Amino acid sequence: MNKILLVAYHFPPQSGSSGLLRALKFARHLPENGWLPVVLSPNARAYERTNSDQLNEIPHAVRVLRTFALDTRRHLGFRGRYISWMAVPDRWVSWCLTAVPVGLWALRRFQISIILTTFPIASAVLIGLVLHRISKKPWIVDFRDSMTEEDYPRHELTRKACRWIERHAVRRASLLLFTAQSARQMYLKRYPFLDPHRCLVLPNGFDEEDFRTIEMANSLRLRGANPVRLLHSGLIYPDDRNPLPFFQALARLKREGRVDARRLSIDLRAPGFESHYSTVLKELGIDDITHLLPAVPYSQVLREGAEADALLLFQAATCNHQIPAKIYEYMRLGKPILAITAEAGDTAALLRDVGGSTRADLEDEEAIYAAFPGFLDALERGIHPVPDAAKVSHYDRRYQARLLARQLDSLVRGEDPGTSTDEEPLVEFLSASRK
Repeated sequence: MNKILLVAYHFPPQSGSSGLLRALKFARHLPENGWLPVVLSPNARAYERTNSDQLNEIPHAVRVLRTFALDTRRHLGFRGRYISWMAVPDRWVSWCLTAVPVGLWALRRFQISIILTTFPIASAVLIGLVLHRISKKPWIVDFRDSMTEEDYPRHELTRKACRWIERHAVRRASLLLFTAQSARQMYLKRYPFLDPHRCLVLPNGFDEEDFRTIEMANSLRLRGANPVRLLHSGLIYPDDRNPLPFFQALARLKREGRVDARRLSIDLRAPGFESHYSTVLKELGIDDITHLLPAVPYSQVLREGAEADALLLFQAATCNHQIPAKIYEYMRLGKPILAITAEAGDTAALLRDVGGSTRADLEDEEAIYAAFPGFLDALERGIHPVPDAAKVSHYDRRYQARLLARQLDSLVRGEDPGTSTDEEPLVEFLSASRK
C-alpha cells in the first residue's frame, strides 16, 4: 500500500473542533483506496480540551506520531498574556521544533510517497513546507479555511507570517485542496500564476457509518405538550458567528408574546464563551428559552440532532467562502435547518441546492425577526421541508476519500493533478456501497 504523511493538528484526542473529523476520516477511509496514512500530530497537552471517545475510530494500521508541543498562551504566558512574537504564526509554533525531525524520520522509515498538511493551524503548513523542501516529496495543502484575508489574521505580524507561508505553499504544493468553491476562486484571483488544475474543491461531509446506529426521529412531529426544540452543536464565536442579533430578535418576539418557553426550547451544545453568553441571555430575558449545555461525545451530538425538531446554524458574512463542517451532518440528519447566514455565501448556496432550510442574515436582526415566526409555525404544523437525501449523498466522506485517492495515484504516477469530480464516480460509489 502507498503511504502518505498526514500532518494534522486537529486529531483525536483533540476536542472542540469539528475540523478534526476531516483528518480522522481521511485516516479512516484512505486505506480502503490503497493509501495508508501515517499521522503526525502534537501531543495531547497542546490541546485545551481532549476527549478519548474517537480514538477507537483510528484504524489499527494507521501509525500516529505525537510530538512535543506547547500552547504559548497556556504554557508560556501569565494570566493569559504572552509575548506576541512567541505565537507567530500561531500559538503552537513550538510544535515545528519536534515535528520536522520526526517527520523526516517517518518519511524515510515508512517509505512515504506524499505529504499532506491540513490547515487552519498555520504551523502544520509550515511543517509541511519544510518537510517538502528537504525531502522533495510531493506536497498537498488542505486549506479547510482560507489562510489569510485582507484583514485576517488581525495581528499584523501574524498576518504577514501566514501570508508568507501561504505564498510558498501556493508556489510549491503539487495540489491545493479547498472546501468551498469561492475559496478556490479567491486564491486563483490572489495568485494569477496558480494553475486551476492544481486546485481541487473537496468539500467536508458526513460519514455514513456514524449514522448507522441512530434512529431518526420523525421531523413531521406531533407537538403535544412539548415545545419545539432547536439544537446548535459546537462553537459559536462572538465575532465570526456572533449570535447577538438572533438573541435580540428572539427577545422581541418573547416580549410580544409570540414565543415562550412552553412553545420553544433552543439548546446550544458546547458553544464556548459560556460566561459571556450566559450574561447576554439573562440581560435579554431569554435564558428560559435558550440553554447553554456542556460538551458531550460526538456520537451523542448526532443522537441529539436526530431527536431535535430542527437544527440551528450561525455563520457571518466574513466567512462567506467557508462552509461549516457541521452543516453536512445537519443535512444527513434530514431535519429542517434554520441558517442564520449571509445569502451571498457558499453556505447559503449549498442550502439552496439541497433544500430544507429557512435563512436569514446573521447581522440583520429585522430579517431574523421576520423569518423566525414562519419557521416556527412550519415546524409546529410539520410542513417545513427537509434536505434532499439524493443531493446530500454527494457528501459522503468515503466518497471524498476516494476522490482524494485518485489524485494521490496521479501524483505517484507523475501525472498532472486533475479536478474531475463528475457524477459517474459517485454513481459507481453508491452502487458499490449498497452491495
